[in-house]
Amino acid sequence: MSIREIRSNNPPMAERLGGIAALAPRRERLAIVSTRNKLCGIAAYTQALERHLADTYDLRVFDLDQYLLRSRHPRVRTTGDRHIKDICREIAGFDAVNLQLEYGTLGSSANDIYRRLSWLVNAAPRLSVTFHTLVRPPVFPIAEFVKAILTLKWRSAGEMTAAFSRNRKLSLEIPKLLRRVQRRKPLSAIVHNRRDLAQASHLHGFGQVFDHPLSFLSQDEINAVRSQATRSRFTLLDTLPADAILIGAFGFLNDYKGFGTAVRALHHLSDNHHLLIFGGTHPNEIPAQKAIHPYVASLLDAANVDSTVYDQLRGATGLGLTLDIERHLVELFGAHPRDLSSRLHFMGALDDADFLAGMAICDVVVFPYLEVGQSASGPIAQAVELGCRIVASRTHSFLQFAAYHPETIEFFDIGNHLELAKRIGARRQYAARHEQLRYDIESNKVIYLAANSPANSGSRFRRRQSGATRQAVRAER
Repeated sequence: MSIREIRSNNPPMAERLGGIAALAPRRERLAIVSTRNKLCGIAAYTQALERHLADTYDLRVFDLDQYLLRSRHPRVRTTGDRHIKDICREIAGFDAVNLQLEYGTLGSSANDIYRRLSWLVNAAPRLSVTFHTLVRPPVFPIAEFVKAILTLKWRSAGEMTAAFSRNRKLSLEIPKLLRRVQRRKPLSAIVHNRRDLAQASHLHGFGQVFDHPLSFLSQDEINAVRSQATRSRFTLLDTLPADAILIGAFGFLNDYKGFGTAVRALHHLSDNHHLLIFGGTHPNEIPAQKAIHPYVASLLDAANVDSTVYDQLRGATGLGLTLDIERHLVELFGAHPRDLSSRLHFMGALDDADFLAGMAICDVVVFPYLEVGQSASGPIAQAVELGCRIVASRTHSFLQFAAYHPETIEFFDIGNHLELAKRIGARRQYAARHEQLRYDIESNKVIYLAANSPANSGSRFRRRQSGATRQAVRAER
């Protein structure tokens, strides 16, 4: 998408972009500091940036080693500090540095995160920070804390205090650090929704703030995914009837993904509806010496897999029956009449190509997430790019995302499995999209060009600082 199109379609963005400096004859050197760990969604976004910016910048990605940086062992933490200092020495020779910031990728403790971030931002000649999470200033839960103290729950009280202290440092001290840095060098912030844009501009006082939703796929990449996406690609679907309606859910199996809502919705849909869950247990959450992960067990229970009516009655009533009576009841009732075994399919943890192909073959893609304060979601962005029919829970993150892509997402209230089922069973609310998205990888490239432009250097940069920034700086003096 051209800058002219962005300006005509979205004047506020055009005003924020201002003039884009012409590219220098020599391609500028851009360092992207990010994790490449495939267990983190930021890695996929960084790979997309690397592909799409490679023809503009002499670009190199510096990998944040998650083993070294997230360890709490004193010796490994020291090695993690050296790892960051090694990166700092190298990025100092680049023209500009972009930091893909998810706080947890720099460490487990707030002090580790703050210390290492300060080294990186001080080493960068010009800096843009992409905030994948913008922590909001916390409010101390005084009522819950007093209750924990009165009931002698010292551990709970300690956890509340520790969580408050951590969030306070991340939400207030890190923005203060960046405001100090922007007094003496060009610094831009990139966020993924307009709520974070307002917070970064008005609360934190960053002078240059750009907003753009996550974008991953070029049109050629979208066409390639669609051309190679067939049901026969997935052997687990070989036994499904041709008229099966496929409902897809995507991501690691985790409570906040809300997959249980989708399973419960399946009970209220006709038998030709099948739920495909693309994802597995996160490797960091594989339980030791347990027969099954508790969340996986909860999904099987919601689907009445290997269950009987008697099991349900016994669980609901708490009746204690003799073994002989139990055996005869099981024989009498047999399998549970609402067993969804034949309609619930765990597709496993797949590579990126199969993950995207799975989206493309589904008739409906559902995102039944719970509200956890996320700023953005990679899978829903990819689903929009692929032109999927999407039904999503009404979280703040998804509502913010939909503002960039109107008439692409059908919403239901969080946890309301009946509404989800009705949405899936109804005709499509919005027609399939054929035109190019207004916010795509091309407009995202414009954002990164602006955020890392040499036009932000020197006195011109200082003159463009916002009133909010100057006010924040004066308040610190």
